Amino acid sequence: MLMWDLWCALALDSWRARAGRVAFGWFRALAELEALASLAGFAFERPDHVFPEIVAEQTLEAVHLGHPLIEADKRVSNDITIQGPGYALVVTGSNMSGKSTLLRAAGINVVLANAGAPVCAKSMRVGRLIVATSMRVSDSLDEGTSRFYAELKKLKLVLDLARKAKKKELEGTLLFLLDEILHGTNTRERLIGARAILRELLAQGAMGAVSTHDLGLGDLQGEMPDHVKNVHFEEQVTGEVMTFDYKLRTGIVQSSNALRLMKIVGLDVVEEPALPAP
Repeated sequence: MLMWDLWCALALDSWRARAGRVAFGWFRALAELEALASLAGFAFERPDHVFPEIVAEQTLEAVHLGHPLIEADKRVSNDITIQGPGYALVVTGSNMSGKSTLLRAAGINVVLANAGAPVCAKSMRVGRLIVATSMRVSDSLDEGTSRFYAELKKLKLVLDLARKAKKKELEGTLLFLLDEILHGTNTRERLIGARAILRELLAQGAMGAVSTHDLGLGDLQGEMPDHVKNVHFEEQVTGEVMTFDYKLRTGIVQSSNALRLMKIVGLDVVEEPALPAP
């Protein structure tokens, strides 16, 4: 009888006419407040983390850099330096030795630094970097996409971002992090493709790190000593026991553990003798 629903609708419509134009500003302010509260909570809960030094030059220098999602008693930290645009680390190492974790630690800490949060490190100097990655690539049955093709699309996106950053269409320098680059194809083509992609990224002024099992990619340090540095992880073997210290070392890894890991899980592989020369 009182048409209460109609009066409420008219009142809401009147309110929208008065305040509707500024309501989005309120929500943006609330979103910013929530983000700041989240960052403050993260800083409070991680007293062992430090606030990074944000610098004008495009660089990444970290002492005792670790992954914030790994428990402190299990975390192994490493020093890492990516000097600036046109500079890259080639990370080699055996399986499970820490290559992917290093790249993820670098990426997530740069994101935290740019967001105004503390980072999982003893100290860190970082410029305005735009993180672009190719990690955890998977195929898609729905799209009919193989894993290798999906990785190619990600790498194309990274290259496009590097070109945009060079043209100043983006604010900052691209930091690329490529994990197990092109490992979905044969060794010869993988090495050719990986070298070409890394060279192009450096030519576009990007900086970053790439992990690989192809030791041939480490030859780029000899060809481009001012632009590429080799670092590696390795395993320790005592008798039949294999362990990892997850410590980053300079140079190319000199060992591999694929056959040893196969044996550990029960896949006894006998190396075949070399075929005689024709």
